Amino acid sequence: PKDPSGSPSAESIKVKKEVANTFVKRKKRSSLYEWYQEYYKSPMEQMHERCENYPPCDYLSDQIGFSMAYNRFFG
Repeated sequence: PKDPSGSPSAESIKVKKEVANTFVKRKKRSSLYEWYQEYYKSPMEQMHERCENYPPCDYLSDQIGFSMAYNRFFG
């Protein structure tokens, strides 16, 4: 069904839960530890991402190593 403006109504766009579940599968977490690791990054991982997102640091880390490059730009 269409409303007077010509766009489809919300009822015609909805998909039943059973139908949606056939093509959208969620990854199941087997433990609380896996859930925690997925959402909270370690400080070292945060440092690596910060350096990777800053091109001069990322380039220098390939040349002299991550720790020296990180300390030069952020240390």
